[in-house]
Amino acid sequence: MPIPDPALVVLVGASGSGKSTWAAARYRPEEVVSSDALRAVVGSGPADLDASDDAFAVLEAVVAARIGRHLTTVVDTLGFDPGRRRSWLAAARASGVPAVAVLVTAPDAVCRSRNALRDRPVPAKVLTQQLRQSARVQAELADDGWDEVLVVDTGDTEPSAGPVAPPPGPARATPGERTASTGVEVVLQLSRFPWGEDPFGWLRAMALAADEVGFSGIALMDHLVQVPQVGRAWDPIPEPWVALGALAGLGTGLRLGTLVTPVTFRPPGVTAKAAATLSALTGGRTFLGVGAGWWEREHAAFGVPFPPAAERLDDLDAAIRTMRALWAAGTKPYDDGHVALPETTCYPRPTSPVTVVVGGGGEHRTLRIAAELGDACNLTTTDPEVLSHKVSVLRRHCADLGRDEAEVAVTVLDVPVVGRDRDDVWARVERMRGRTSAATYAARSHAGTVGQHRERHAALAALGVSTVFLTTPDLAGPEDVLALADLVR
Repeated sequence: MPIPDPALVVLVGASGSGKSTWAAARYRPEEVVSSDALRAVVGSGPADLDASDDAFAVLEAVVAARIGRHLTTVVDTLGFDPGRRRSWLAAARASGVPAVAVLVTAPDAVCRSRNALRDRPVPAKVLTQQLRQSARVQAELADDGWDEVLVVDTGDTEPSAGPVAPPPGPARATPGERTASTGVEVVLQLSRFPWGEDPFGWLRAMALAADEVGFSGIALMDHLVQVPQVGRAWDPIPEPWVALGALAGLGTGLRLGTLVTPVTFRPPGVTAKAAATLSALTGGRTFLGVGAGWWEREHAAFGVPFPPAAERLDDLDAAIRTMRALWAAGTKPYDDGHVALPETTCYPRPTSPVTVVVGGGGEHRTLRIAAELGDACNLTTTDPEVLSHKVSVLRRHCADLGRDEAEVAVTVLDVPVVGRDRDDVWARVERMRGRTSAATYAARSHAGTVGQHRERHAALAALGVSTVFLTTPDLAGPEDVLALADLVR
């Protein structure tokens, strides 16, 4: 049973049942509040029962402080005292944190054997009493009101506290093997460019690493100034079509494109020409993310007009129609009642159809444009409830327009914190959270291990998502790309 994160996790079980080992295998040391460990802090050692009152006073303060900050807190005591359990549960309820009781059990003989190996064994008579309490406490836990009660039988084995090495990765994936086993295609989104003195060397290394581990493609942001959500205004951000042309010469199996190109930056015919050329250079491995644009500052800085939102959405509709007309066969005039062109002479033609990904989640106009003219719609949320709602709106537009909903794929932009293990995840959270509380930043960035993100992506696939455009807030070099291998296999 998966345990929420953050959560209050209260361990319950006799000495020798394996509570501390179970917790150490799953949580960072800073997340576990142990009465034994605190006896060693305020007394002469973990078995100094004379220090119990002081140890529990410290424990209560630590639990209250962590729960108040919405941080996962594992309480490692015997857990048999119903008054203490219910006080911790009340604190979790007051802070809005899920509360889980974990009853850790093992055969009596195993508990006695483990206890005998301790430097200071629990007296046999006391352990016998604890084992009796353990047998009775499950019914009490059911009455306490926990969100979940998890029963763990450690048997005669104990879980390893060390990280489990992932299995060796496969050889470089071929273009036909670019869907992860989670059920989604994963495209690497490059939004930060810390390339130092060798811009192309950095881009080349990132692309080759992405190709090696099995990403299906690379997407570049299309902005004139680095956006504040990613970096500082003076951080480098390349013109994407120039950079994509350089990547096209590497001979990888990656799909290449933008996410997303604002229709305000270039006449649609010029964007159509750039995408067609990239298609010719890559053998048809090109997609085009396109949107209405949103950041007025960069338009003003570069002298680019920034019309009102309604006009920009009209331009988005017309731009897609124009580009599709120029990519079609022949050179004849085009007029669909919305866009009129005296000729459609655009060579080279795309080697294969360019996938048009409409970016944005506006329910009235943007999703309708995606439903009518797009091959995919890219949403900037991975929240299941919000995503389900947006997808249902998109599908309704398809039905209203008489278009098969299967013709419009759903893609998402995912910007998670990804770590090797729980310690690494929280080290990254602390490094990047700035003035935001750790719990808030971790929740907002879906901070977790690769395994946890695989579960998220599988859940996204179940909601109808076909492609995840993935970046991480600390993606800096090819080694960071290689560390994501298990997420894209």
